[in-house]
Amino acid sequence: MSVAVPAASNPMRPVLPNRGIAVVKSVLSGDTVTLLGRATAPDAKAPEVVFTFERVTAPRMASKANSNRDDPGAFPAREWLRGLCVGKSVSFETRKQGATAGDRVYGLLFFPSPEDSAPMNLAVESVRRGHAIPKVFGDPEKEPVSNDNANSESNNGDNEPIDPIQNYERQLQLAFQEAKSNQVGVHSPSPLVRELKNAVDDFVPSDLVNVCLSKKTPIKCVLEYIFDGSRYRCLIADENPIFKSYLHSSFTMILAGVSCPRVGNSRIDPPTQSEPLADEARQFVELRLLHRELSISLHGTDKSGACVVGTVHHPRGSIAVELLKKGLGRVSDWSARIMDPLDLPALRVAENSAKRTNTGVWVSYSPPELSGASEITGVVVEVLTGDTLAILPNGVQYDDESKLCKVSLASVRAPRIGNEKIGKVDEPYAAECKDRLRVLTVGKQAKVTVHYERDIPMGQNSVTRQFGTISVPKKEDVGEILISEGLAVTQRHRDDDEKSPRYDILCLAENNAKAAKKGVHSDKDYGHRNSNDLTNPQKAKSYSGSLMRSGSLKAIVEYVFNGSRFKVFIPSENCHIVFALENLRCPQPSPNVSSNAARGPVKEAEPFGDISKRHARLSVLQRNVELVCGGVTMGGVITGQLFVGTGAQRRDYSLELLGAGYATIDQRKIDYGEVSKVLIDAQTVSQSKKIGLWSLEQTSNVTDMPTVQAKIKEEVISVRLSEIRNGRQFFYQVVGSEAAGVVDESMKLFTSNHGISGGACDVRNGKIVAALFDDGSGKSWYRAKIVERKDKGKVAVLFIDHGNIGVVPISTHLRPLDTDLGVDKIPPVAKEALLALTHVRSLDEDDGFDAAKMLQNLAWGKDMSIRKLCELDGKLVVTMFDPATENAKTINEQLVAAGLARVPKQVEVNTMIRSMADGSSVKELSALLTTAQDQARKSRSGMWRYGDIGDDDEEI
Repeated sequence: MSVAVPAASNPMRPVLPNRGIAVVKSVLSGDTVTLLGRATAPDAKAPEVVFTFERVTAPRMASKANSNRDDPGAFPAREWLRGLCVGKSVSFETRKQGATAGDRVYGLLFFPSPEDSAPMNLAVESVRRGHAIPKVFGDPEKEPVSNDNANSESNNGDNEPIDPIQNYERQLQLAFQEAKSNQVGVHSPSPLVRELKNAVDDFVPSDLVNVCLSKKTPIKCVLEYIFDGSRYRCLIADENPIFKSYLHSSFTMILAGVSCPRVGNSRIDPPTQSEPLADEARQFVELRLLHRELSISLHGTDKSGACVVGTVHHPRGSIAVELLKKGLGRVSDWSARIMDPLDLPALRVAENSAKRTNTGVWVSYSPPELSGASEITGVVVEVLTGDTLAILPNGVQYDDESKLCKVSLASVRAPRIGNEKIGKVDEPYAAECKDRLRVLTVGKQAKVTVHYERDIPMGQNSVTRQFGTISVPKKEDVGEILISEGLAVTQRHRDDDEKSPRYDILCLAENNAKAAKKGVHSDKDYGHRNSNDLTNPQKAKSYSGSLMRSGSLKAIVEYVFNGSRFKVFIPSENCHIVFALENLRCPQPSPNVSSNAARGPVKEAEPFGDISKRHARLSVLQRNVELVCGGVTMGGVITGQLFVGTGAQRRDYSLELLGAGYATIDQRKIDYGEVSKVLIDAQTVSQSKKIGLWSLEQTSNVTDMPTVQAKIKEEVISVRLSEIRNGRQFFYQVVGSEAAGVVDESMKLFTSNHGISGGACDVRNGKIVAALFDDGSGKSWYRAKIVERKDKGKVAVLFIDHGNIGVVPISTHLRPLDTDLGVDKIPPVAKEALLALTHVRSLDEDDGFDAAKMLQNLAWGKDMSIRKLCELDGKLVVTMFDPATENAKTINEQLVAAGLARVPKQVEVNTMIRSMADGSSVKELSALLTTAQDQARKSRSGMWRYGDIGDDDEEI
């Protein structure tokens, strides 16, 4: 007979019946368990109740409340009960049940006895084994007991029923006396007193991991608590001597390879909510692992070092696989990296199964949608970085750069290439990784299996980049090769990111590279490769003799400027050079849009310029080539022959260009007899067949000359130079002009009226404003024209009355100009002019700087005479001479005679003649300058010091 159970005041809490069967979910101590009932609906949570033995008390377990120290015998008591019944069905009788959901239930638990058909009373058996004691001590001889089973009823000698409560107490007293006499459990002379150790506080988790890894053995633990589906608190129960110092210690473990939704915390302020399916994942693990003693393989720790990463070995399978299969978690790549690689395929298969069926966390998952083809086959044209290539798909006409597909290696991260412009150096092994990828792929047929796409930021916009596995003949995955050689690493993805299906194989290759300490995993200091940069003209000219004496040189083409000019790296000499095919000229291609975006209008490509450049990109870019250096230009360009291919495939690239009509031979070189007959014959054939450039109608170059203004009257005026731009271009003011004085007085008055503080004005290119300038005597306002807008709130302005250019802040150095000071009222005082029939070099070069310096020495600060000849593109074309010197040579002639300027081609002379009413003076000047140039060439003066110069040199 059982005691009546009062009804619960809260009808929503589970109320245990008088009798029933339940599953023991966990064992809290030697006298208390958690019972798990049956769910009322498939998706409902199973009811739980804390159940304590009636009239029995067990020693208190260690906790923070008692300084992590057990009462004597507490741990063996809990362990006996846990090992006996956790996860198993028991029958119960309720004796006392509270009226609220927080109250625990008191009663009796019965477990099938292995020795008797009658069920075992766990409370009595616990007392008998010394794991608990009765709460009330009585006389065991006071009343007879007819049956050891407190659940049964029998008659005494008077045929009266025995009170079950008294019978139960009688059994407790007998069991208590037996335990005391046998000195077991808490009655033993020295019951176990456990002092609980916690990871981080009492020992370093990584030390425990190192012990397991060094001995290559798992550790036995009891899973004490489940935080969520992938985080547990484990108690070490392994009595192996190697774990002696860690026995009865606890640590937090993260399940390797899996990340489950986090359970909320209602105890913090503000409380956090559980993520979707967090409670389901936690309950799934609790039913299978909570309070079980299992073997755990430890792999490492998390980045904080506080949590251990491990794999739980269950006799019935892998809990990680089951979680993923049910959609209760995702594969965690960071922890999967440190676990056994042989265990990863099962995790991926389970996760993919949940994705396909949209189970659990994958309920809204859909496979990535690709904007392009899922498979690309084509020729690799260029390696852009250590993990990105440009591919020309098969069957696609390469008539524009947009036809190339940029593809990156999926789940592979190569060291980043630096940027010299901003002072950023290459990451270690960036150059080696890019070069290895070049050797593996460039010029070969490649197959790309696209797995996912990403939006890559490009300035203010973004572009969609495809990521996939790239294979070439005899190489299944070039990304795996880079990783296995230590030249790249696997990409660290977020758990919900798409990744390569071969990700686990890539991780295994990375682990092998780490173990071998290859490449980026090496302990040695990386020595950055420093090459000799001979793209500088001075260095190139001084080093050119060595290159020409070296004969045939192995090289790699790194960049294509046009069809016949390249940037080349020579490994044997460890140098970069600009190399051009000798005797050839290719049409100029379209300029690089990105590099010329801020330079204003750019020249259009010449006919077949882009075609010849694309042909070079397909044929020689990033290929191993052979160079024979034959000379060097004044601009530091090494000239010579270039051969592509090896063995029977070796060919002269100059012949290829000429045969395709993508280049022409410099006629002067033919006239001088410096060109081989083979090249001339190749050009003759393409010319006769009207291939490439020869298919165009041959027109005069006059159309390419500067626009000619209306004819002006030739006259001589006295001027004083106000600004020198280079050896040919300058600004001047007319001597005796009243306009200069009027402007100076007006701007002084403007300064006194407005002060020197800036004002709001319209900032547009070409706008005339007042700009502040300090000439050494103090700041003052000057008339200026806005030329270009710069970064950080600045603009470039041209001071129209003096000719100089400055960069000034908009807010403090600009203000609107009074209307009576506009150029419509007072024209600019400074005029721009060019020395006629003289071409000089840029100021960046020595000869260009010397030409400007010579012009300054001859004309600056003096009253000079100029003869106006014509006007081209708004600039006067003049000759200049010093009136103070009798029979003085023009400065035009002096610059040419010094070898600091050269005479233009006849077509420019003809253009000037046509722009004049009488061109005889220009003819005379041309003849005079030509004579001076011949003398400078013979005497090797200035730019002629190394001999003749070609058309490839930059001219102004």
